Amino acid sequence: MSAAAPAPAAGFPYKLVATDLDGTLLGEDHTVSARTREALTAATAAGAAHIIVTGRAVPWTRGILDDLGYDGLAVCGQGAQVYHAGEHRLLTSVTLDRQVAVVALSKIEAEVGPLALAASRDGLDGDVLIGPGYQVQDGPLPSLRLDDRAEMWTQPINKVYIQHPELSDDALAKVARETAGGMVAVVMAGPGVVEILPLGLSKATGLSLAARRLGVTAADTIAFGDMPNDIPMFGWARHGVAMANAHEALKAVADEVTASNEDDGIAVVLEKLLQQS
Repeated sequence: MSAAAPAPAAGFPYKLVATDLDGTLLGEDHTVSARTREALTAATAAGAAHIIVTGRAVPWTRGILDDLGYDGLAVCGQGAQVYHAGEHRLLTSVTLDRQVAVVALSKIEAEVGPLALAASRDGLDGDVLIGPGYQVQDGPLPSLRLDDRAEMWTQPINKVYIQHPELSDDALAKVARETAGGMVAVVMAGPGVVEILPLGLSKATGLSLAARRLGVTAADTIAFGDMPNDIPMFGWARHGVAMANAHEALKAVADEVTASNEDDGIAVVLEKLLQQS
């Protein structure tokens, strides 16, 4: 699976296929099905590049890309990082101003009370720091637990994860956006995952940088996703496809809704396009 610079497409309508990772490209077992692999291979053979665009930072993405044999570009950390998987090299990285983050968090906590926090350190090997009370989802992703959340601010970070003991993800994201949205970006990226990002950062900004490196544009792009953090990417791309399992906010702005990630929704769309080309 490679995102090398695309050759002219012979009838295939897109030069770039951008796919989210969790809930979109990956099944519940964290693998890519044979059918979806074949569809992506056929799309790249038809001249389209494939780029993975994920909320995960590079350290939480690299192993999956290696297992997939993916050697092209990936947009990680909600757009903060453009990563060359084949070269294991970070091409661009945007960090969150830690003083701004502390002030933004204080504003949010003034509205809703204490939050549990985690943070993603910058870099190829940046730790994901887990503060007191933060609930980590089951899985093999590595993290470093802290007894004092003040330790989160000692090194550059890409983003902060926030959790509230009572508010839903959507409600927490809404309050955070209303109280601190002039200082930071706020996204809901999945169940239990509300994130504070540098202001103006999104999957769309990272994808546009990666696309420019490949010589393609938004008009050349079809994008697949499942969560509200994919909304900017859909706004940037020519055609946005939401999975059947997607959040309703993403479905509302999608150009098309396909089958779920478990039912090879990406392959369903790509196979149809390939047959028409």
